[in-house]
Amino acid sequence: MKRFWKEVTLADEPGGHGIRLDGRPVRTPARALLVVPALPLADAIAGEWRAQGDEVDPRAMPLTGLANAAIDRVMPDPVAFAMPIAAYGETDLLCYCADGPVELVARQQVLWDPLLAWATRRYDVAFTLVTGIMHRPQPPATVARLTEAVVARSPLELAGLQPLVTIGGSLIVALAMIEGEIAAKAAFDITHLDELWQAEQWGEDALATEARAARRRDFLAAARFVALAGG
Repeated sequence: MKRFWKEVTLADEPGGHGIRLDGRPVRTPARALLVVPALPLADAIAGEWRAQGDEVDPRAMPLTGLANAAIDRVMPDPVAFAMPIAAYGETDLLCYCADGPVELVARQQVLWDPLLAWATRRYDVAFTLVTGIMHRPQPPATVARLTEAVVARSPLELAGLQPLVTIGGSLIVALAMIEGEIAAKAAFDITHLDELWQAEQWGEDALATEARAARRRDFLAAARFVALAGG
């Protein structure tokens, strides 16, 4: 799509702040008004539209895409959207520990154990830890509490939480990050600890490095979206 606007402005709308292109409101793919309650998020979305060149690149507008998802996909039924996210608590990455080498096991303990301890305190739960990859169910009370924590999030937070969890494979890390327990960049590295460790041992593969960079970009964009949505 060619850029067809010159000026990007904000406008007060019912429920928050909308984006206007030469005075015309921006709409989602489902034709709803793109309106977000937090002014910092609206400013950042407007910035994405201002930064577009002669041709519009949707990949350079991750905040706009997540806002569209929140409005079109999450708001009609937030609980239904939240449940697949909460399901990651049953198979959380942090609960599946390596059985070797010793150096990797030690690194997991240093980086993963504090977050497991935080989640244990924060949600008053217990986790079943596994060595290897064979599935073992988490206690029902743990799954229930983590589900409550996810369902309690706003539609905008859920829209950002979804890529954080699916990219990282850990609901615990994503919740710790959005609650300020860990920074976004550190959260990404923690959820990719095994991959980064392998790269240290055997060297980087160009395709793997490129794929990880794309995941990192999407992860950090989602983290920024959630932070701005809370502003």
